[in-house]
Amino acid sequence: MNTNGHEHVIEVTDLRRVYGGGFEAVRGISFSVRRGEVFALLGTNGAGKTSTVELLEGLAPPTAGRVRIFGRDPHTERAAVRPRTGVMLQEGGFPSELTVAETARMWAGCVSGARPPLQALGLVGLEHRAGVRVKQLSGGERRRLDLALALLGRPEVLFLDEPTTGLDAEGRRETWDLVRELSDGGTTVLLTTHYLEEAEDLADRLAILHRGLIAATGTPAEVTAAQPSRISFELPEGYFVGDLPPLGRLGVLGHEVEGRLVRLRTRELQRTATGLLGWAEQAGVELGRLDVRSASLEEAFLGIARQAAAGSAADVKEYAA
Repeated sequence: MNTNGHEHVIEVTDLRRVYGGGFEAVRGISFSVRRGEVFALLGTNGAGKTSTVELLEGLAPPTAGRVRIFGRDPHTERAAVRPRTGVMLQEGGFPSELTVAETARMWAGCVSGARPPLQALGLVGLEHRAGVRVKQLSGGERRRLDLALALLGRPEVLFLDEPTTGLDAEGRRETWDLVRELSDGGTTVLLTTHYLEEAEDLADRLAILHRGLIAATGTPAEVTAAQPSRISFELPEGYFVGDLPPLGRLGVLGHEVEGRLVRLRTRELQRTATGLLGWAEQAGVELGRLDVRSASLEEAFLGIARQAAAGSAADVKEYAA
């Protein structure tokens, strides 16, 4: 789709951010986000997520590279960009003595074209708490209030920084449903989260940051496909790994054995599973505790983090030598 002549409403090109003392938090990253897309920015602590999001929100200028929201610079053209965006920070700072409704009305007075405050509260299931003081809200309810205020201006681009922290399972699912509804309605969502299940469930595409660089990007399926699937099972008494067909012929990349429990890693899950089960059928044996599964985003994330960390360690070792 097109927004003011731009297919991508968020465009990041060779973005860098250096803090005082020369610390380079963001080291040259590029990505784009289309209208109506949910894009998740993931990374370990210190990966550069917050530094990147602050530049996207226009809170600071980049050291180098560029950011464009709706084709405009969010820092130098803030007056044109800010009314069209909504921001949910990791932690809000609302006056504790105001009620939920008073807080929403106060915030609506600072927003162009604000929706009715009670409508915004209804979107996040807080309308029944409108008369309660902010200080009496639970942590999860405060996160809902943060989200309601981010939605007051009917944003075209919504920045969500750890939106479901502190929510119970039901609240998290309700928030996910709301994000999907917003996306279906054309709102572009950029999400940071430590809940990898959340990113896997919500994101159309994602990027994983490590030490200020993008270590992987693509759809959740594309990112997880780069990691091996796994099969685990128990061999019957009297059988050993050597009794199995040659593992290489089954497409197995590696394996571990713990007593009678065998774990296989493969990038050809169907081929490996078919060969294994065919052998079991022919041998007339039952494979106990059989578990066949593709890699999860969590496994992909941890695998990428380990690879990146190993690469960094190798660079340090080479430099020291």
